[in-house]
Amino acid sequence: MTPNAASGPSRRKFLTSTAAVTAAVAGGMPLLSACGGSSDGGSRDGTTSGKDAKKLLPAYVASHVVTPDIPSKNGSAVGFTGKLDMAGLKTSVPEKLGKGGKVTVMSPFWGSPPKGDNAYYKAMNDLIGVDVVWQNQDGNTYDQKLGAVLASSEVPDVVVVPGWNMTGKIPSAIIGKFADLGPYLSGDAVKKYPNLAAIPTDAWQRSIFGGKLRGLPMPSSYVSGIVPLYRQDIFEKEGYEVPRSCDEFMALAKEATNAKAKRWACLDMKWTAFNAFGVLSGNEKSLGWNQVDGKLVYRIETEEYLEALEWTRKLFAAGVVHPDAKLGKSNAADPGPKFAAGEFLIYNQDMSQWWSRTAEQASQNPEFRIWGMDFFGHAGGDPTLWAQNPASIFAFVNKKASESVIRDVLAVANVTAAPYGTKEYMATNYGVEGTHYTVKDGVPTKTDQGNLDVMNAYVMVASPAATIAHPDFPEVAKGQVEWQQRMGAFTKKPTFYGMQITEPARYTNLSNDFEQLEDDIVRGRKKIGDMQQAVSDWRSKGGDKLRDWYKKLLDENGTATS
Repeated sequence: MTPNAASGPSRRKFLTSTAAVTAAVAGGMPLLSACGGSSDGGSRDGTTSGKDAKKLLPAYVASHVVTPDIPSKNGSAVGFTGKLDMAGLKTSVPEKLGKGGKVTVMSPFWGSPPKGDNAYYKAMNDLIGVDVVWQNQDGNTYDQKLGAVLASSEVPDVVVVPGWNMTGKIPSAIIGKFADLGPYLSGDAVKKYPNLAAIPTDAWQRSIFGGKLRGLPMPSSYVSGIVPLYRQDIFEKEGYEVPRSCDEFMALAKEATNAKAKRWACLDMKWTAFNAFGVLSGNEKSLGWNQVDGKLVYRIETEEYLEALEWTRKLFAAGVVHPDAKLGKSNAADPGPKFAAGEFLIYNQDMSQWWSRTAEQASQNPEFRIWGMDFFGHAGGDPTLWAQNPASIFAFVNKKASESVIRDVLAVANVTAAPYGTKEYMATNYGVEGTHYTVKDGVPTKTDQGNLDVMNAYVMVASPAATIAHPDFPEVAKGQVEWQQRMGAFTKKPTFYGMQITEPARYTNLSNDFEQLEDDIVRGRKKIGDMQQAVSDWRSKGGDKLRDWYKKLLDENGTATS
């Protein structure tokens, strides 16, 4: 996810556009499957929550196969800070559940897909007892392929759909094309698949589409995935204090910037500003709504939203932002080299870069240290943060699949959802020892063959609860989990947290232009007044009617926990 992405946290880079499929989408107020749904087993618009959802959700049974070094707290991932004991790896799937059938899986892939008969695929299929055949598609144009496939009659047994591709008519196609997994997973039925039973309930809640449990989730922490990352080594060398308010940040930025010496304080800090001012999440449309004093308010209507943009604009106006960001290059280019060179000291990005920047600089720049800055309230004190959704990527099974195919798919998912520290986790994420990775001093390292074969395949079917582990840099893993725990203490869940909501198609593009307008305002190309006018236009063009739609949804269903 780039800091300015409009939706969808991701572990990969991606391009977004609206995919088109021919499946019909009903309009009007929400028609909920719990109240009578459509002929395909679920309603086209709306959601399922409260008591209706509880009937569909799998029983939660915590896994005790492996004990994490740092347990989850305040919505954080679990953490592992020790070296890997290969001789002590646990077994979480003692017997093959697969019955030897063939399962085709279409999934986004970033990079060059390996050959279908590679050693990784063979080993995984043997471990699971299922012949998985991959139909890997370019992740950067996946929405186009997804739309075409879902509009056809030739749908693979399993289709992976990232949340950021659930635009336009895709949610309706999901309801029409994919199977109800409830008979196999709801309630105690999930106990046949212990690793799936250990997936957090919030992630399963997100897997309900059209009143049925249809998705196999990739769980994530609900704490913000975007972190203000900074050069801890330079801060210590220069005696800089980590700021605890917007004023302190501005003062530090001015002190640290020296354009003649090619050093600026930061890149575009819009996402940090949103957190400092307590702006509702922009990761997904439903998360942008919250009930305040009995009225639903959307994020762009709040004073905090305008204040965050104004503060970010002041950073640009003060000349403390790297010129690349002012020109709009910071999102397209890799910021790593200039960050490593010290051309800027702070940027907000996906938490994964905390580790990746550490790893890439470890040998060539041993003094380099990157760390995560805590979010602060804009005036100082504790921030008000808003939860992101607890699952963002889902695998679906073809509605026409036989019971034996569905059982084989669940056998695959039960292996890929194995927890860290198990043989199944190592096989899924690293491949075959000696072929795809080696282990030295408890640190697994992929071989050249591993980097070719063991890419984003099996992990896309289902994953364990959010986990952070870096045997090569355990201090980073510890820092990441503890950051999530601290920030999680200030994280609130908005009204529609965790609910899988399908808006009527006529509202799909209503908010599309706001991200560009935000970027124009902070760079001084537009004014705050332009945003106020855009919000007024949004209300009159459908925003107020969308508010009524959400209000009816809330009145009829309550929240995910009510």
